This record gives sequence, structure tokens and C-alpha cells, in this order.
Amino acid sequence: MNLKIRIPELKMSFNTISLVRSLAIRLAGMFAGWRSGGIAAAGLIALMLLTPATAQASFDGWKRSFWREAHAAGISRTTYDRAMRGVTLDREVIAKTDNQAEFVRPVWDYLERVVSDNRIENGREKLREYAPVLYQIEKSFGVDRHVVVAIWGMESAYGAVLDNHKIMKPVVRSLASLAYDGGRYKRFGRKQLIAALKILQKGDVDARHMMGSWAGAMGHTQFIPTTYNAYAVDFDGDGKRDIWGSIPDALASTAAYLNSSGWVPGKTWGYEVKLPKGFNYALGDTRKKRTLEQWAKLGVKRTEGRSFPRPSDEAFLLAPAGAKGPAFLMLKNFNVIKRYNNADSYALAVGHLADRLRGGDEFVREWPDGDRPLSDAETKRMQALLNRRGHEAGTVDGKIGDRTRAAIRAYQRNTGMAPDGFASLSLLEMLQGS
Repeated sequence: MNLKIRIPELKMSFNTISLVRSLAIRLAGMFAGWRSGGIAAAGLIALMLLTPATAQASFDGWKRSFWREAHAAGISRTTYDRAMRGVTLDREVIAKTDNQAEFVRPVWDYLERVVSDNRIENGREKLREYAPVLYQIEKSFGVDRHVVVAIWGMESAYGAVLDNHKIMKPVVRSLASLAYDGGRYKRFGRKQLIAALKILQKGDVDARHMMGSWAGAMGHTQFIPTTYNAYAVDFDGDGKRDIWGSIPDALASTAAYLNSSGWVPGKTWGYEVKLPKGFNYALGDTRKKRTLEQWAKLGVKRTEGRSFPRPSDEAFLLAPAGAKGPAFLMLKNFNVIKRYNNADSYALAVGHLADRLRGGDEFVREWPDGDRPLSDAETKRMQALLNRRGHEAGTVDGKIGDRTRAAIRAYQRNTGMAPDGFASLSLLEMLQGS
């Protein structure tokens, strides 16, 4: 296909990006079937069309204009100029906003990677090394030290990532790049950049030492700037909330955040359970809780014959791999962990790592190696096939809601499978072959 596109002569000013973006959106529309990226893809095309010098000139113009927003938020001219001086556009950060996984990593692959023998061993060593300060943190905030250390291990490999200059970036530069042209992260970038400037203005850290991930997550336990401003604490008493260089500050800040999010002292995150034969997986609605005693009456038991210590505790059922893998009853603290990262797989990994750090065992039930969940595109294909067979999956949107799960269960019952409503690659392959 021959495309003849006339590009007007560009002037190196802040208005350049608007002109090029307009052209980029036209290009993105022409290639809509090539990749779904929306405005983020348009932004990338815009940056490719601009020369580095022109892009930087436009970014410099944006920095001058953003001062008004920063000033309105209480940032001084001195703080702003010092933070923004010499800051250049980070194209690597912009590129990451459009990264889309070709397939979904199964939770069991994720768990194997992040709850590794090495991480368990290093975590136990950290528990011994920092036992006195962890005791004080647990006493002050009521959060289990094993969970705090597990988050530390998950977020920065107990601080090892902070020395990796390929991962750690200047936070102001990253957030300014996102605020300038971060696509769906643009609003996030603006909000976090203002928060980062407030940190610098308060004097807890200087811009040179304010390092973080490409999205601005900072320090040993990877706080974003707004979370830092709301929950970071000075636990070592030196007058600064230093989550980069002070491990007591970093771990106490994590405990303070979990405490403020509703952590229930003295209770765990959840239990691995064994489901009875013929179990109704429709009961596995994460929005509906029952007491552990009520679950037990439905035949749900703890693995290896153990009893529930507090039958009155409320929990919901989670079966990440459907009938083919482990099942869990999750308590309130599981959702508190999700305040840190709103993914079931993350909270499950933190809880499991915490248990392993205290000497617990691996999960009893094995995971279904060789199978995996579906990507958005594969989910759409599955929904279309279910609808074609009269199972009423609803709108073909790539989202697995109640109607899609009900349709999956209906198909599974008709084909003699356990009706768990789990959308897996093996299920899609059966639909495509039937």
C-alpha cells in the first residue's frame, strides 16, 4: 500500500507536538488493525516523526508551561527550577507505556519466579539481620513482620534492584516524560510529578538521589510519590523519611501504609483449602463472603486436615486456576495487601512468601503446568465461540465477567468438564476444535 502523506514544515516550539500528534492520530487510525494502542500509539508515532532536537525543544516548552500547574500546587520557583534543570525527555519511558503482553503469564509461573528458593533464603537472612527493628515496627503498626519483609523482597529483592542502573531512573525525569506524553499514563504522570516536587521541596531527598522505576516507584519498597507523601515515616529519627537509604524508614513506611489500609493484627491473609467433589464453583464470587464456619459446612476444608483457628472470620473463595489448581479462602488482609498492588497474583505471592519466610511449606495442590489464562484477544475469540454455540457470553469485549463465566460453566457441563468457569487456553482449544 502506497501512502502519500504531506508533512508541513515544522517549527521547533511547544506547538510542534500538537501538529505532529494530529498527524500521528491519522496514521494510527490508518493502521488501527495493526495494533491496538490508541493515543499511546499515536504518541509514539509522533515521537518517531520528530527529530530528537525538535522533540526536546517541544519538551522544554512543556516544562515551561507546566510551571503554572506546579505553582498552583504550592511548589516554589526555586524548587521547580532546581528539579527541572537539565531534565530531558526519556523516550524509553514513553515506549514502556505502550508495552502490551502477547499472552498472560500464568499465576503459577509468576509464583515460581517471585517466591524462589533464593528469595526465601535471603528473606530469612534479612529477618535475622533486622530482627530488633522489625520487632519495633510490628509493635508500632501491628503488621506481621514476615509480610513486611515479603513486600520488600517482592518490590526490590531486598534492595538489590536499587543498585541496578538499567532499572532505576531519575524520578523527576521519568514522571515529567509521562506527564508530557505518557498516553494513558499522562494524568498519572502529572499527579505524581507534583507529588515528587513536594518531596523535594520538603527536603527528605534531593533530585539526584530520588531514583525509581520508569513509573516513579521509589525506594526499597517502591512507593509512588503520592503514597510516600501520605504514609512514609521517619522511623530512625534522623528527621528525614528516607525510603532509599534507611531500611528502618522503608520497612516502617510499608507497615504504616498497610496499617492505614486496614490491616487486622494477629490474623493471616488466607488459607489453602480442599474443595469437595462436585463443588459449585459459582460460589467462588470474590464479592461474596461467608464465615469460615459456613464454608466448612459446604465441605470446604483446610489442607492436610488442619482446622480454621477462628471460624467466625469472613472469607471469599479464590481458585486462580479453576478446578485444576489450588483453591484458597481469602481473609481481609489479602485485600489489604492488594492496596499495594491490585492484583490477586501479587497478593497471593506476598502472602505465600511471608508464610515461607516463617517456615511454612509449599502449596499442597499442584498447579496445571502447560495451561494458562487467556489474553484479551483470545478471550474475545472464546466469547465469540461461546455465543455462536448458544451459551450467551454477552458482549465480545475481552473481559471475563459474570455472563462469560456462566457461559463457560454451561459449556463445561455440556462437555463433561468440571464447571469452574475458568477461561484457559485448553478450554479455547476445545471450543475451536468442536
